[in-house]
Amino acid sequence: MTKRNTRRSSTSTGPAARWTLARGLPARDCGLLLIRLVFGLFMAGHGSQKVFGLFGGPGLTATGKGFDALGYHPGKVFAVIGGLSEFLGGLGLAVGLFTPLAAAALIGVMINAMATVTGAHGLWETNGGVEYSVCIAVVALAVAAIGPGRLAIDRFFRWGAGGWPEAGFALGVGGVAAAITLSL
Repeated sequence: MTKRNTRRSSTSTGPAARWTLARGLPARDCGLLLIRLVFGLFMAGHGSQKVFGLFGGPGLTATGKGFDALGYHPGKVFAVIGGLSEFLGGLGLAVGLFTPLAAAALIGVMINAMATVTGAHGLWETNGGVEYSVCIAVVALAVAAIGPGRLAIDRFFRWGAGGWPEAGFALGVGGVAAAITLSL
């Protein structure tokens, strides 16, 4: 066996998974961890700005007034729901815990953002468009579909491998939650 073959992962397939770190950790899992940590922690930070006023955010009272202005009544209740969805959904993705549910929370919030704030401005973010919200929803959906990888708490659960059912759950629950919120 050549040195190259000894570095292959016995449990993964495909070119991205062939090369591993010292203890058999595929690049795929490291890449997923990087995406989950950066994306998830940024989303958690974004939610904490709304709910807790951290990182220069407006806090719950000001966010509630903003939600009232968008037609969400009572605004403070919807600010808590939206902010905690971003905060807990982001943390869930970051650590890889209840990944399909975490993705659903972020997808639901982004559908609401597209329907009430950014949709009227077209596609591009420079015009206040949906580009940013679409990217967040797609990354969350993709992580649910791919699965959080081996460096996640979910690796011990059935849904930790990702797949069509997990992606369908994330999109379905996020879509239904957004529809209910928009109808209220």
